[in-house]
Amino acid sequence: MGRYPEIEPYDHGMLDVGDGNRVYWETSGNPDGKPAVVLHGGPGSGAGAGLRRYFDPDAYRIVLFDQRGAGRSAPSAADPATDMSVNTAPHLMADLERLRARLGIDRWLVWGVSFGSALGLRYAQTHPGVVSELVLTGVATGSPAEVDLLTRGLGRIFPEAHERFLAGLPEDERDGNLAAAYNRLLESSDPQVRARAAQAWTDWETAIIPAPPGSVERFRDPAYRLGFARTVTHYWGNDHFFGDGGEEGVVLRDAHLLEDIPGTLVQGSLDLGNLLGIVWRLHHAWPGSELVVVDDAGHDAGAVGDDALIAATDRYARRPH
Repeated sequence: MGRYPEIEPYDHGMLDVGDGNRVYWETSGNPDGKPAVVLHGGPGSGAGAGLRRYFDPDAYRIVLFDQRGAGRSAPSAADPATDMSVNTAPHLMADLERLRARLGIDRWLVWGVSFGSALGLRYAQTHPGVVSELVLTGVATGSPAEVDLLTRGLGRIFPEAHERFLAGLPEDERDGNLAAAYNRLLESSDPQVRARAAQAWTDWETAIIPAPPGSVERFRDPAYRLGFARTVTHYWGNDHFFGDGGEEGVVLRDAHLLEDIPGTLVQGSLDLGNLLGIVWRLHHAWPGSELVVVDDAGHDAGAVGDDALIAATDRYARRPH
């Protein structure tokens, strides 16, 4: 099947969302089509043009935006002067609501990848009336257990890389919340401390989450590397700002709130972030969801995963807006 051809936006802008932040947004496809909003990963990755290609441009009004501090939004998280206290999950969900109102959309399909899937799930749980469907891949729920797995548990599988990862921290910071410890370094007033921490963090992410070459290339840009690492550690070090739901997190706890929303989960069978079985448990706790497991695929479910995602958006295009 493959993804749809490349297209360009027919409209774009910068939305003032308050707190000194302006969020980049764009729309492509059919202005009268079914609205769909794309939530990128990271957090802090930014929305790439390739994300438009998961939708039939004749059927969908495709909305992409860069979350606070990421991509073309301003100010950038790469600027040490940028206030990260106003970059939280509640802020991002409020930005979604402002953008939806700005574009005159009543309800939209929510498509999310990685962190974007966790954000999309929580948005749907707290704003169920405005979400028509969910299509999610590289699924995560933002639970403390997942963060602990990704920062500490996978050290058993990648011991050499994890040893280097721990070596980037002061000895007295290696037993607690590793993401929070790295975030403290990334908030240092010393640019060399920030740069070393960003390099160590992205080296670890590259070791545990094999990614397409283009994704790894981005980490060679010092500004992107710093903004990305600063944003990820800010969220991971604070339970994704979803609230206290215990080790399993609020998203899994509140899965029943999704019962009236159809959804598709596309997950690589070798995604190390899913060693806890979170996606399987989410699927079984969410009536109306379907789980598509892609054999021999990781966090990026590859071409087979792309086909499953497009099959889902094609099918949902036929449902009422």
